[in-house]
Amino acid sequence: MRAANRKPRTVLGRLPLPERTVVADALRTETVGGMVLLAAAAVALIWANTPASDAYAAVRDFHFGIEALGLDLSLAQWTADGLLTIFFFVAGAELKRELVVGELRHPGTAILPVVAAACGMAVPALVYGLVATSMGGSWNGWAVPMATDIAFALGVLAVIDTHLPSALRAFLLTLAVVDDLGAIIVIALFYTSTIHLPALIGAILGLALFFHLHDQRRVHGWYWYLPLALIIWGLTYASGVHATVAGVAMGLLLRATEDGESGRRPVERIAHLVRPVSAGMAVPLFALFAAGVTVSGDTLSHVFSSPEPLGVALGLAAGKVLGVFGGCRLAVRFTRARLGAGLAWADVTAVAMLAGIGFTVSLLIGELAYPDPADAEHIKAAVLVGSLASALLASLLLRMRNSKYRRLYEEEIANSNGDAVPDAHGVNNIDQQDGPACRPPGTGPQHPNAERSVPTHEAARRGLLSLRALHAACPRLLMTATWAGGGRACRWRRQAR
Repeated sequence: MRAANRKPRTVLGRLPLPERTVVADALRTETVGGMVLLAAAAVALIWANTPASDAYAAVRDFHFGIEALGLDLSLAQWTADGLLTIFFFVAGAELKRELVVGELRHPGTAILPVVAAACGMAVPALVYGLVATSMGGSWNGWAVPMATDIAFALGVLAVIDTHLPSALRAFLLTLAVVDDLGAIIVIALFYTSTIHLPALIGAILGLALFFHLHDQRRVHGWYWYLPLALIIWGLTYASGVHATVAGVAMGLLLRATEDGESGRRPVERIAHLVRPVSAGMAVPLFALFAAGVTVSGDTLSHVFSSPEPLGVALGLAAGKVLGVFGGCRLAVRFTRARLGAGLAWADVTAVAMLAGIGFTVSLLIGELAYPDPADAEHIKAAVLVGSLASALLASLLLRMRNSKYRRLYEEEIANSNGDAVPDAHGVNNIDQQDGPACRPPGTGPQHPNAERSVPTHEAARRGLLSLRALHAACPRLLMTATWAGGGRACRWRRQAR
C-alpha cells in the first residue's frame, strides 16, 4: 500500500527550493566557482585527448541560430560571444561597486591596485613582444597574457587561505577587476575589424534606454530588462564590436545607490543573483569548449620553441609577476600609496603570481588574435602552460605565507611563560617580514573558522583571552561579556558572586 502511494522519483528534475538555494550560495563562493571551472577545463582536456575527440569537435563546431540575423554560430561561438557576456556583466557590476563604494572610490586607496594592474598588463605584453620578435615572430598575440582570471585566482587563494590577512583577498579582487577592465578595453579597441555604424548606434540607444529605465525611472522587473539586454547584445554583435562589451556596459550602468525600500544597492543585489549563473554555467561552458587542446609532444614542443606561444607562456608566468610587483614598488616609492595593513612584500609577490592565471579572458583573446585553428591551438596550449605554472608557484608561496601567519596566530595566543595572562603582542620574536606584530582588527592572521567575507574579529578574540585569564586568576569573579558589532567589540561587566 505504501509502495503504491509513494511518489515516483524525478530524474534530472528541478531541485526543491532549499537545495536550489544551497547550490546557488555555493556557486557564489570563490572556492566552488574555481573548482567548477577547473573541472570543466579538465573534462575538455580529457575529452579532446581520447578516442572520442571527434565527438568533441563535432559538438564544439555544431552550428545553430537564426541565419537571417547573422546569428548562425557554432556552439563554441555561442559560449564565447553569448554566455561569456554574463561573466563580463558580473565583472562590470563588481567594477561599478568598487568605483562607488569600494576600494576604488578614493584615489589614495585606488592608486596601488590601479598602478599594479596597469603594469601587470604592460609588462606581459612587452615580454611577449621581446620574445616573439627576437625569435622572428609577430606581435599578433601581445594582448593574450594581459588578463587575469578572477574565478581561478580567487579559487586558488580561497583553497589555501586559512590564516592569511583579509587585505590580501581585497587587493587581489580589486587588481583583477581593474585588469579585466583593461582587457575589455583592449578587446573593444584592437580586436574589432569593421564597425557597422547603424547597429552600433542602436546598441548605444539601447544602453541609454537601459540606464533610463533602471536609474532614472527605477523600473523593477526582469521581464523589462532581459529582452532589452538581448537586443543590446544582438546589436553589439552585429556592429562588429565584441559582444561581451555589451555585458560590461550594462554592468557599469547598474545603480549603486541604496534603495529606499530595501536599503540594498541594486548593483550588489543583481550581481548576487546573476553570479551563480556566471560561475555555474557561463564560464564552465566556455572553458569546456575553449580548453579542449590536444596535448601531445608536438603541441608542447611548439609552446617552447615557437615565438608566439613561448611569448604568451612567459608573459603569464614571468611578465605578470614582474609587472604587478614592480607596479606596487613604483606606486609605494613615488606616490602616497601604501600596502594594506598587515601585508608584506612576500604577500604582494604571491598576488602577482596569482595574477598570472589568465585562463578565461586569455583564451578568448587568443581566439580573437589567431583565427586559424592550428595557431589558436598552440596559443591555447601556451595559456594553459603559463596559467598552470603561475598557479603552482603561487600555491607554493601562499602555503609558505599561510604557515608563517598560522605560527604567528598560534604564538599570539600561546602562554609561553606559564602565568595566567596570555602573552602580549610583539614579545614572540616574529620576523618583521611577516608584517607588523601589532595589527589593527581585521588585518592579522585569521583563524581557520573565520568568516571569509568579513575582517577577522581580533578584538573579540583578545577579549575572550582576557576573560579566560581573569577567570583563572580570580575564580570568584563572575565575568559576563556583551558582544557588539558582529564580534568585533566587547564590553565587560564584573559582578561579585
